[in-house]
Amino acid sequence: MAFFAHQIRRGFSSSAVRNVVIKQVTIIGGGQMGAGIAQVAASTGHSVTLVDTSDDILKKSIKTIEGSLKRVVKKKFADKPEAGEEFIQKVLKNVSTSTDVGSAVQGSDLVLEAIVENLKIKQDLFSRLDKLAPAHTIFASNTSSLPISDISSATNRLDRFGGLHFFNPVPMMKLVEVIGTSTTSQETFDSLLNFSKVLGKTPVSCKDTPGFIVNRLFVPYLYEAIRLYERGHGSKEDIDIAMKLGVGYPMGPFELSDYIGLDTIKFIMDGWREMDPDNTLFAPSELMDKRRFLQVQVIYCGNVKLSL
Repeated sequence: MAFFAHQIRRGFSSSAVRNVVIKQVTIIGGGQMGAGIAQVAASTGHSVTLVDTSDDILKKSIKTIEGSLKRVVKKKFADKPEAGEEFIQKVLKNVSTSTDVGSAVQGSDLVLEAIVENLKIKQDLFSRLDKLAPAHTIFASNTSSLPISDISSATNRLDRFGGLHFFNPVPMMKLVEVIGTSTTSQETFDSLLNFSKVLGKTPVSCKDTPGFIVNRLFVPYLYEAIRLYERGHGSKEDIDIAMKLGVGYPMGPFELSDYIGLDTIKFIMDGWREMDPDNTLFAPSELMDKRRFLQVQVIYCGNVKLSL
């Protein structure tokens, strides 16, 4: 009965969303992730509005998108330069920019946030947007580590709120984690899944748990490599070589930690530990707390860089 009741809540919510086809997208945050998502959405025919705090930031965002598109064209239209230039202009026409978040969300089917990984700032943003966006608009966060339910709690559209976690670089990485909370309606969740597929991505369904799927496995893996080194069970170099040659990973855990940044990894793990202090996967590391161990030179494979 409890399961049935949950399905009723998800499938027959009083949501304003009824099989919404997402066509107009507003992306808050013109950084690397926001610009990447904007590029992919614009390339698949969506009307995109990219929002940030200044015109200078947004000019850099458009420049980033244009540079990325040129790299795409170099491969896809190697023998047809004119068609390639036409493709670039067509995509760029689908992207507009704004520093006025209120006007930007008018008419949006989806508002996707890709800003700093700070719960209070995200809550404040969505609380404001909730009063400005149309009733049918779906909200989503690109957070990699914060609970979607904590972010959505600042709004009155819990049934129209979910997570869309893209991976960097967005134009290259095929995966999208689609996250539903206990209050996300089935219509909203289906709309987010379908949107991901239209973008040409492969979506996976995730529960609203710390780190979802990828980072829940990935961050503890990095921490365990550091603990292995702490215990004297392997050098940093040998651990990296072992994981690359023994498992086939393109980069070892220390190389990845260097690239991502120790502070970023520690920030994520500290947040999870606060939520679930008894979970041994989230146990602290003395070396991480002091950030004293020497960094290993990062070796990039095929110019593919991974990001949280």
